[in-house]
Amino acid sequence: MNQPIPIEEEIQPASYDPPAIPATPVIPAKAGIRSPGPSLACGKECHGDSSSPPESLFQVELSRRGFVKLLGSGLLITVVPQSAQARRTGGGGGRSNPVAARVHIAADGTITAMTGKVEEGQGARAQITQAAAEELCVRADNVHLVMSDTALVPDDGITAGSRTTPSTIPAVRQGAATARRLLQTLAARRWEVEPDSLQIENGVIAHPSTGRTMTYTQLAESTDIDQAFAAAVDPGITLRPVSRWKVMGASYPRPNVRDIVTGAHRYPSDVIRPNMLFGKVLRPPAYGATLESIDLSLAEAMEGVIVHRDRDFVGCAAPTSQQAARAVEAIARTAVWKTIQHPSSKDISKYLKDNSRDSRRAVDTSAAKTLSATYELAYIQHTPMEPRAATAEWNGDKLTAWAASDYPQRAQGDLARTFGLPQGNVHVIVPDMGGGFGGKHSAEAAEEAARLAKAAGRPVAVHWTRAEEFTWAYFRPAAVIEITAGLDDKGTITAWDFANINAGGAAIDTPYRIANKSCRSVGSRSPLRQGAYRCLAATGNNFARESFMDELAAAVGADPLEFRLAHLDDPRIRAVLEKAATEFGWKERPKRKLPPNRGIGLACGTEKGSVVAACAEVEVDRVRGAIRVLHVCEAFEPGPVQNPANLTSQVQGCIVMGLGGALREAMEFEDGKILNASFSGYRVPRFADTPKIDVHLISKSDIPSVGGGETPIIAIAPAVGNAVFQATGIRLRSMPMKAGLLKNA
Repeated sequence: MNQPIPIEEEIQPASYDPPAIPATPVIPAKAGIRSPGPSLACGKECHGDSSSPPESLFQVELSRRGFVKLLGSGLLITVVPQSAQARRTGGGGGRSNPVAARVHIAADGTITAMTGKVEEGQGARAQITQAAAEELCVRADNVHLVMSDTALVPDDGITAGSRTTPSTIPAVRQGAATARRLLQTLAARRWEVEPDSLQIENGVIAHPSTGRTMTYTQLAESTDIDQAFAAAVDPGITLRPVSRWKVMGASYPRPNVRDIVTGAHRYPSDVIRPNMLFGKVLRPPAYGATLESIDLSLAEAMEGVIVHRDRDFVGCAAPTSQQAARAVEAIARTAVWKTIQHPSSKDISKYLKDNSRDSRRAVDTSAAKTLSATYELAYIQHTPMEPRAATAEWNGDKLTAWAASDYPQRAQGDLARTFGLPQGNVHVIVPDMGGGFGGKHSAEAAEEAARLAKAAGRPVAVHWTRAEEFTWAYFRPAAVIEITAGLDDKGTITAWDFANINAGGAAIDTPYRIANKSCRSVGSRSPLRQGAYRCLAATGNNFARESFMDELAAAVGADPLEFRLAHLDDPRIRAVLEKAATEFGWKERPKRKLPPNRGIGLACGTEKGSVVAACAEVEVDRVRGAIRVLHVCEAFEPGPVQNPANLTSQVQGCIVMGLGGALREAMEFEDGKILNASFSGYRVPRFADTPKIDVHLISKSDIPSVGGGETPIIAIAPAVGNAVFQATGIRLRSMPMKAGLLKNA
């Protein structure tokens, strides 16, 4: 489980569910937690019911009778496993599934949609619900969404890379649209009319010429619907165009928002099973350390404690997490470890350069002016609200795991391989979890819980502490980014050389018109475990490029906005840049004579198929060497906007999260040990750090929708850095920015 997570892997397709069908398995009342919602078979919105879901929900093997009971009378869903090749490549979307694997209509009228995507705060539960409702021609409140349960849903790929919108939403819409057409065909067959002569509205099929009507519920009671819904989803079916959207394109709240706000929702770390133990794992004292010897007797002598060792894995399970922690502490004192040399965070840039291979340069040395600069990025953590957590339960040779992971099918495969099980013997359920930001591609806690549960013969929950999350979860890669550019005597960029060492190639290509350019990602040896982070390397690459664009503009005495526009042909990037500048008042602010130590900056960029631009105003305290961001105005365009309120929240979240990496967040380490593994030592943005934020969404209806949960983060750091430069004349070329350099400068 200590293998690095691919940084630039091709991450593929990735939701308010009425409380009538829990989005994630509700914890049975007998397990010690009252159920936050009614039973699964209920088709009404009945808040506060404490009934439990069927016990079959928590078993790996679901019988036909149990499956039908789970979803209510009506069509049996058969989930078709994805091919091994698709799983290896992270592919998703489930378009080859039968309609029944995507949509279920019960005899009581309950409509259920299924997706393998995970809700981790990004709003997929609302958005996917809207997508199904749009194509079924019903209100969003009439659709119940089941997510991220390997026994119930198709494999839609990993929930990452902003792939839910461009890949999973179309797959869900195709499934729902195919279901609608099948229902329309069944009604036409009964009435002996042409299907195209029928109209559908709010789940009612009507024949205008005769006035006859039939509801989805009535059709669901028929005997021929099973055979109809066994047909494959039609990938070529016509979807409702943007101009006819009634459900999509409107703001719709996360269906379980009430449970989130009131605390009724059960996250992965809230799962409790009967007779459950809590587990703790022995961690090495430093990166790369290997266990040479240990005495387990002290822990084994503790009442109620189960001790398990498998080579370097050592863990304890006990009735309480405190008992388990004490047992691990006792044996930790006896452990003998072999450690290795490890670089310090103070020297990380030199280390990465020394361990990389990059010599190629493409700059035209005959340019009238040549500039070069080096930018640095620190390792940072994802810091989700909920650290890694999982509960594992064995039933013979079958394993069920409730885990905080953004790819349940990958976790299922990893657990199957670890324990030598057929994949069908592993059932992974991911309740709506408390954040990920790219940091939960792996499921270490589930494997640890499963190891201890197997040894104990009882369910075991493993909840990582915040210190463990800071130390042993993978990091956003550190990087060194080197740029050289040439300018002619007219101030036009004629040559461009850009190299990112270690972090990856996301958004590495420049969107500006430059005839002679070279952009490349260069590997290095990373001393820390590194992996995906919100928008991958695009944040660092955009920071370096947009900061350097300001340096070039300053070198030729040009306004940063006009300099960019002079080199931009992409009409979408131009549109967001001009929108942000206009709404911010870019041209008017200097005329109002900004106060001393105040500055404004801007930046733009593109990634994941969307475009973004931001303007920022900052204030610099030269006595303390501190930067305060006062105002951020951001324009964002992802194609047709599917849920404006949710997208606005995503943009706002990106801006605040981006401020952390821009100004403060950085992992400190030495001798293989993390020195700031707590929020007291690792400062994320707080309410006091939040500036005035203006978000302007541009909905462009002539192109497909793309994701909006990542790209808005890439413009904030360079906009702030450029504003600091305008305020002080000092260029800060690192993330986080070394504000101490501004002290008394």
